[in-house]
Amino acid sequence: MKVLLSLLLVTCSLTFAQNSIEQDIIGIEGKLIEWRHYFHQNPELSNQEFKTAEKIAKHLKSLGLKVETNIAKTGVVGLLEGDNPGKVVALRADIDALPVTERNNLPFKSEVRTTFLNTETGVMHACGHDTHIAILMATAEVLSKHKDKIKGTIKFIFQPAEEGPPPGEEGGAKLMIKEGVLENPKVDAIFGLHINSETPVGIIKYKTEGIMAAVERFVVKVEGKQTHGSQPWSGVDPVLISAKIIDGFQTIISRESYLIEAPAVITVGKITAGTRFNIIPESAEMIGTVRTLDEDMRQLIIKRMNEMASDIANAYGGKATIEWQNNTIVTYNDPELTAQILPSLQKVAGEDHVQLTKATTGGEDFSYFQEIVPGVYFFLGGMTPGETEVFPHHTPDFKIDDSGLLLGVRAFSQITLDYLND
Repeated sequence: MKVLLSLLLVTCSLTFAQNSIEQDIIGIEGKLIEWRHYFHQNPELSNQEFKTAEKIAKHLKSLGLKVETNIAKTGVVGLLEGDNPGKVVALRADIDALPVTERNNLPFKSEVRTTFLNTETGVMHACGHDTHIAILMATAEVLSKHKDKIKGTIKFIFQPAEEGPPPGEEGGAKLMIKEGVLENPKVDAIFGLHINSETPVGIIKYKTEGIMAAVERFVVKVEGKQTHGSQPWSGVDPVLISAKIIDGFQTIISRESYLIEAPAVITVGKITAGTRFNIIPESAEMIGTVRTLDEDMRQLIIKRMNEMASDIANAYGGKATIEWQNNTIVTYNDPELTAQILPSLQKVAGEDHVQLTKATTGGEDFSYFQEIVPGVYFFLGGMTPGETEVFPHHTPDFKIDDSGLLLGVRAFSQITLDYLND
């Protein structure tokens, strides 16, 4: 009888706690959307998120959290200690924007302009990091009101430069780890989410093991011989060589990569060459990315690209070299931890709305946190229900429905409490 009474009291206490937290989540929606709109209107590029960090830190301090700033240049960390000792869980949001000029009529549209890599451009939260900031700020406020229900400690990590630091600079998750963000206190598990413009509001997508790709950035430098555009035979055309190299790279994917094992992508995103229409230039430069989900394929592709660029250039009388930069490793969801938090996600979204997904060739430097501690990364729906047109990430038309954000707060809150109180 005493055991039954104790179980009944525990059940009633948990139900009351959940109802109380849910009321706080519902009540914060107005602030959540207001924050999202502010950050969308005031985007800042990687390692330059000064005003963004200032607003985040001010909010966390107002909640009574222990706050550290200037981590990895502009990162912010808030520490919430529960009333009872226990494990340490980290929640992460990325805070940087992209050099993209926004193209829509939203009332909170970004009008910010800058010069990026010698090119004038707009600045836009074209990947949804503004929503991530707002969701984590709201989660911090909700959970800070319920310290008595927290068994352990929560680290709220606001990370700069997820899109990659400027050339010649350090930044992002790697630098945060280097500066000790997963220590003092030592993190036991970490969770992150990403809004998705192709997934309807109310849906959460997850996957065990590899969910996002390893990302390499490459720069191909092609040397030719400058000459008059009317006399190509007297020079070596680096533009032609570049075109042949690009074509060759694609055969590595279509003819040499074992694509039934895992997908892979080679993309050249920028070509720079020449000054005038009637001059064959001295050199050309191509910048691009490689995406892989299998380490053997990654090594094969890099090896073959190095060989192919050099051999093709030599065949046409020029020279080519490739410089490599590893941006991320595979974003790997710990299978045991994924299984552990799956009921939490289903609890807040409904079983039918938590869906298994396939891996994506997008990349995430959240993967570096997962290399150190077990972690899970999942996708949150941001597409307006009934919408038929997709507004892709990293484009001027990118768009997210605000009504999807509250589920992010519910998900973060639920998995955190369930993990710490398990």
